[in-house]
Amino acid sequence: MAAGAAGLTAALTACGAGGRSGGGGVLGKASEIPKGGGKIFKAEQVVVTQPEDGQFKAFSAVCTHAGCIVGEVAGGTINCLCHGSKFDITDGSVEDGPATKPLEPAKVNVKGGSVTLG
Repeated sequence: MAAGAAGLTAALTACGAGGRSGGGGVLGKASEIPKGGGKIFKAEQVVVTQPEDGQFKAFSAVCTHAGCIVGEVAGGTINCLCHGSKFDITDGSVEDGPATKPLEPAKVNVKGGSVTLG
């Protein structure tokens, strides 16, 4: 979580989309992020999770395997539908490959019920 939104900048390949804008923007409401799950913000290329009640984490939504944008959050993992990689919602670590590197962390703030980057 020490890395800021600038830390999300990645060389996108294969399935990846264009670069994302800087941090600080409102992503949505905290109530939209399910406990034990998460929500993918494709335009911002970020995924926000809530591993435990009131604990929010954010990661790059760009899979470290081939640059695809992850497709779902289910069963305690962030899942890339391109090749099957799975990442833990708590720390972005690889649960199942082919990815070998964790998702890049991002800084997220929750204030007044709103979730913002940066």
